[in-house]
Amino acid sequence: MQDVNWTALIIFILLFAFITWLGFIAAHWRKGDLDQLHEWGLGGRRFGTIITWFLVGGDLYTAYTFIAVPALAFGAGAIAFFAVPYTIMIYPILFLVFPRLWHVCRKHNYITPADFVRGRFGNRWLALAVAVTGIVATMPYIALQLVGLQVVIGALGVPSSGYIGDLPLIIAFIILAAFTYSSGLRAPASIAIVKDILIYITAFAAVIFVPIQLGGFGKIFAAVPEAKRLLAAPGVHSTGAYGYYATLALGSALALFLYPHSITGILSASSGHAIRRNAALLPGYSFMLGLLALVGFFALAAGVGALPEYAAGFKQFGPNFAVPALYLHSFPSWFVGIAFAAIGIGALVPAAIMSIAAANLYTRNIHREFINAHPTDRQESQIAKWVSLIVKFGALIFIIFVPTQFAIYLQLLGGILIIQTLPSLMLGVYTRWFNDWALFVGWAVGIAAGTAMFVAVNSPNYPLKIGDFTFPGYTALYTVVLNLAIAIVLTPLFNAAGGKRIDETAAADYHA
Repeated sequence: MQDVNWTALIIFILLFAFITWLGFIAAHWRKGDLDQLHEWGLGGRRFGTIITWFLVGGDLYTAYTFIAVPALAFGAGAIAFFAVPYTIMIYPILFLVFPRLWHVCRKHNYITPADFVRGRFGNRWLALAVAVTGIVATMPYIALQLVGLQVVIGALGVPSSGYIGDLPLIIAFIILAAFTYSSGLRAPASIAIVKDILIYITAFAAVIFVPIQLGGFGKIFAAVPEAKRLLAAPGVHSTGAYGYYATLALGSALALFLYPHSITGILSASSGHAIRRNAALLPGYSFMLGLLALVGFFALAAGVGALPEYAAGFKQFGPNFAVPALYLHSFPSWFVGIAFAAIGIGALVPAAIMSIAAANLYTRNIHREFINAHPTDRQESQIAKWVSLIVKFGALIFIIFVPTQFAIYLQLLGGILIIQTLPSLMLGVYTRWFNDWALFVGWAVGIAAGTAMFVAVNSPNYPLKIGDFTFPGYTALYTVVLNLAIAIVLTPLFNAAGGKRIDETAAADYHA
C-alpha cells in the first residue's frame, strides 16, 4: 500500500473526533428518559420531517453502498444501475404502507415489526420468526459496514492487515458502542446530519470536477467498454441479464423497508405525515446514488485500476478500491480526508441503527416473550443496551476473523430472508384475512427454498427453468411469491380447521 497520507489522515481523525463528541452529547438532545426503551431505541418517536429524512437516508445509504455500487459499476458494468430504479420504487411503498404501520405502532406502543405481528395475528411463534429473521438478516449487514471503513483506512496508507490493521476498526467500534449505549437512537440521528452533508459534498465534487479533468462525459463513456455500458442481450430461451436486472430492482425494493433498521428509522418519526413527506423527499438520495454509480465509470475512464501506485489496494480490496483510488488520483489530500471521513462516518450511522434495531427485537420479542414477561422499564432498556453492545462486538469479531467474501454472501442471503416477512408485516398492515399459522408455514417454506436456491448457485441470481425457458432472477422475489402462494392456499384450510383468531388492533388504529 502507498505511504500514509498524513494530511488526509489528520482531517479524517478530526472529523471522527467531532462526530464522537456529537454522538455523546446527543443524549441531551430532545432529552428523554433513556431508561425507557421507546426513548432509547426510538428517540421518543419525536423526530420531525427533516431529522427523519437524514436518519432514514443515513440508515439506508450506508458506507458499503457508497463503496459497493460504484465498485459494481467498475467491475460488472451497467447491472449496478439497478440501484437507481429500486430506490425509486421503494418510496411509493413507503408512502402507502408505512404511515399506517406508524399509526398502529404508536397507538399500541409497538417498538419492533415483530411487536406489530404479535398484536395483529396473536401468534408468538410467528412474531418470533419475524424477530429472528430480522436479527439474522441484520448481523452481516452490520459487519459489512466495516468493509467500507477498512477500504478507506487502507487507502489512507494505514496498514490494514494483521493486529495493527485491526486496531482502527476496533477503536471505531468502541466509539460506536459507547455513544450508542449512552445516547441510543439520538446519536445516529444527530451524526446522520453531518454524514449526509459530507456525502453530498463528496458526490457532487466527483460528478463536477472529475469529468472536467477527464474531458467531459462523452470521453468518459467512450472509454468504458460497451460490454459494461450495456446489459448483455438475452439468449433465445432466456431473459438473461434483463430478467435479473428487473427482478433484482423489484425484489430489493420490496425487501428494503422490511429490514429492522429501516423500520426503526420510520417508527422514530413524530407523525405519519412526516413519513409521507419523506416519501416525497427521499428520492433525493436516489439521485445521489445514480451519481455515485457513475463514479464507477469515472474510475474506469481514469484508468486507476492500471496505475501501479494503487495495485496493492486493488489486490487487497478488489473493485471496492475503485472509489478511494479515484479520489486519491483526482483530488488534493485535504479533500480526500473529507471524502474518506464521509464514507467512514457512513459506516457508523447505519451500524448504530442496525445494532439498536437488533437489540430492540431481542428485548421485546425474545427476552420479554420467552424469558421475563414483566420487566421494568429500566430492566428492558438495560437489556437492549447490553444486547446492542453484544451485536456490535459480534459483527467486529466476524469481520476480523471471517473472510470478507463470506460476510458479503451472508448479506446477499439476508435480502432473501428478510423478504419472507412481507406477507405478515406489509400485507398485515392492510388485512387480517391471512391465518397466522398459514403465514408461518409460508415463511418457513420461503426461508428454506431461498436458502437452498442461494446455496445451489452461490449467488442471489437463480436461473429458474420453466420448460425450455430460463428466467435468471433474484431469488428473493421468486421465493416470496412461493411464500405468499402457500399462505393464500393454506389460510382457508387452517381457518376451516378452527382455532381462535386474535387481533388486538382495530381498523381506526391505522389512521390518524
